[in-house]
Amino acid sequence: MTIDVRPSEDAARFLATDQLVWFGEVGDADEEHLRLGLPLDQRFTVDLPDGPDDLHSGIYGVRPLEMSLPGRAVVPVAGLTWVGVHPDVRRRGVLGAMMTDHLERTREAGLALSALHASEPAIYGRFGYGNAAVQLQVHLGRGTTLTAPHLEDDVAGITTHLVDSNTPGATDRLRACFTDAAPDAPGTIVASADFFRLHGSESPAELRDKERRRFLFARRDGHDVGAVAFRREHAWNDGRPAGKVTAGLLCGGAAARLALLRRLVDLDLMATTRVEAFAPDDPVLAWAGGPRATGDIKTWDSTWMRVVDLAAAWPLRAYEDDCDVVVEVTDRHAPWNAGRWRLVASGGSATASRTDAPAEVRLDTAVLGAGYLGRNVVNLLRAGVVQEHRPGAYAELARALRTAREPEPSLGF
Repeated sequence: MTIDVRPSEDAARFLATDQLVWFGEVGDADEEHLRLGLPLDQRFTVDLPDGPDDLHSGIYGVRPLEMSLPGRAVVPVAGLTWVGVHPDVRRRGVLGAMMTDHLERTREAGLALSALHASEPAIYGRFGYGNAAVQLQVHLGRGTTLTAPHLEDDVAGITTHLVDSNTPGATDRLRACFTDAAPDAPGTIVASADFFRLHGSESPAELRDKERRRFLFARRDGHDVGAVAFRREHAWNDGRPAGKVTAGLLCGGAAARLALLRRLVDLDLMATTRVEAFAPDDPVLAWAGGPRATGDIKTWDSTWMRVVDLAAAWPLRAYEDDCDVVVEVTDRHAPWNAGRWRLVASGGSATASRTDAPAEVRLDTAVLGAGYLGRNVVNLLRAGVVQEHRPGAYAELARALRTAREPEPSLGF
């Protein structure tokens, strides 16, 4: 059976399908969230002949985003989101049809890359996405000492400014901070003003028994140089304050991040601060005195990347080491990528060209996605995910992909 994927024509039905799949409450703010999150022409649906009458069989959406890549380039990417299949039609090929449709539309739009955050990590590797950025969740106790002797002069010139997330202009300030920081932090999302307004818009259901999200800005000479979003939660144990701070992704240079962290771990009535999104090589662990100086550390997958058009994607980013490797790429859902490619990076430029030369490495396109933002993927050979025909060829490719700085986790989209 051919499954037809079409642009959405009914915003209410699209929203209701999403709310069923994610078993959420439909509130007055949800239509506004949909308006801010997904342009009308980036909502797509499936309706099977024997599917539900009142809802769609499947939905997906695309956020138009920009992302920073190794080498300071900031390029457009398709942010896949709002993916859902009605429970009555699961295991019928709906998701596969929507994923194929998304890749074809993305390529036709001239975009070389797609990105997503995975609700279930086992799903999207099947469609060529690789986990390109990992994030640490770190717990810090009240008053944790954060030591960075050679940053102190820079930190001394930074002040902080606390505002509610719904303060007029606050999300525009947040967006400006991420835009300024993006070139130096591969993996950073830069998006429309509407996208950032989502981070200042919380429905009554989201806020039930919670403090509204607040933004903390780091400022130097009257200008914002960093930011973080957070909220607090009241708690008392045996008459003592035991509140918890939950903070999101830190934005800014090292001195700005240190100033923001020092303020977060020193808020009144709080006992712990949970920062939910650090790159594995972020200096926070060094500042705190090592992993055992923290309360707890957990690891999560952040951004998943998909190379939609290999020929176009390969030269978009910079490479810190040279390579010249013939790679046999398997790609079931984007067959235009499948086949043998000569991947070259040399002297600051890179090319991907078709070749009939013998393959030196064989891999799935998800491997290229996993390494695209600079994450180290050399271990995938030992893991048996990659097949090598010329000894050392995959190490050469992986060294070229890897960057000195781990890719930054990205804002949820």
